[in-house]
Amino acid sequence: MKILPLNTFYKKILSVSLPAIAGLSSQMIVSLADTAMVGRIDNATYALAAMGIGVLATWALISFFSSLATGTHVIVARKFGEGDYTACGITLNNSILITFVIGIVVALIGVLAASPIAHFLAADLTVGYYASEYIFFRFLGIPFFLISVSFRGFFFGISKTKIFMFSGILTNFLNIVFNYIFIYGKLGMPAMGLAGAGLGSTLATLMDVLFYFVIILLPFYRKRFNNFRHIKVIDIEIIKSIFRISLPVSFQNVFILIGFLSFIAIIGIIGTVQQAASQAVISILFMSFLPCFGFGIAAQTLVGNNLGAGKKDLAVIYGYETAKIATYFTFILGIVFLLVPQVVLLLITTDLQIIESAKPILRIAGFAQIFYAVGVVLANGLQAAGEMTFVMISEVITNLVVFVPLSYLFGVILGGGLVWAWFALPIYIILYSVIIYLKFSSRNWKGISLKKQYYD
Repeated sequence: MKILPLNTFYKKILSVSLPAIAGLSSQMIVSLADTAMVGRIDNATYALAAMGIGVLATWALISFFSSLATGTHVIVARKFGEGDYTACGITLNNSILITFVIGIVVALIGVLAASPIAHFLAADLTVGYYASEYIFFRFLGIPFFLISVSFRGFFFGISKTKIFMFSGILTNFLNIVFNYIFIYGKLGMPAMGLAGAGLGSTLATLMDVLFYFVIILLPFYRKRFNNFRHIKVIDIEIIKSIFRISLPVSFQNVFILIGFLSFIAIIGIIGTVQQAASQAVISILFMSFLPCFGFGIAAQTLVGNNLGAGKKDLAVIYGYETAKIATYFTFILGIVFLLVPQVVLLLITTDLQIIESAKPILRIAGFAQIFYAVGVVLANGLQAAGEMTFVMISEVITNLVVFVPLSYLFGVILGGGLVWAWFALPIYIILYSVIIYLKFSSRNWKGISLKKQYYD
């Protein structure tokens, strides 16, 4: 095999990952803008508390079903690498069918159960009322969101992450505009408060779907992928493959959510200030992880494309080089967290007591996140190779079996407090990254032998 110059690898990796990072980062801006707008309405205390409940309920569903993008992504990346462009289009058609049906069912359940869900999660009746309105309007947008997930996986698979970037920027800009209109009652619309934030987000998601349909109907995509020329609406094998790939990723997302919620609950035993400090650091970490997720998308695309083309050695190289670039980023950011944690924390809070409590644990998190890039990037590479279940089991073992119990042992049972509880984080991340690295390096990927069964 002819080895390409490193700058050729880096150019390709960055061309796929940077637009994905930009698209993901735009979502963070919307979250901050939504919170700021809701924080300025009457009864802001109740509204913000209700918004937290509504966002959590919506995010729990989104994190589970958004993995359908992974199933579509992996299959399309393989087929694209094989040069079977019509199969890419058929995969998208079937993915849209799946997400539309699931989205309608989930939306109906959510709309009908909005009030019971909200009042179950809220101790205060006013908070429950506001949360139920927000959940009602947000769940109306679930079908549109899931259809956009199908398109996202398709465009990731053919290396067109710029489409996702443009989609993210447009949708999130419209989200802010719609929310402003309906929260405050502008342009003749009624002032809906928190409910307006839910409606605005749903309308923005609808516009996102329309954007994707316009793009897929452009001559370049329509002629190459034959989406509407050779329509095969239902392909059972493709649908089964999407679920085989997506479900382990869905459960992995659930386990991550459970793990961190459990960790926050454990810190709550230690103290309220410590819990607030931990929440601040976790918020910072999730923002800093966004580029890692972008590099993970690049790894999944490039590993999948090259496996589809029968170039396993090149797939391995792309996995390693993508992890290397991502590690440069996490190393630099980790150094910042270690040296000037107070500066970083001022982005989240001005409460000096919280900042003082959070400084040592942000340093611990900064050290830990240096190793995170290897784990998340190569895990995406393994998913492209068909090793979704292995990645899921690795997460369960290191998160729920190691991270959560160790944090309780160090922080509560042994009396180490906040700082010692956080020492469980680097143990979890390093162990997870080592397991993923060893599996990727072994090249013992069972998914490779199942390629024909999964993708034909």
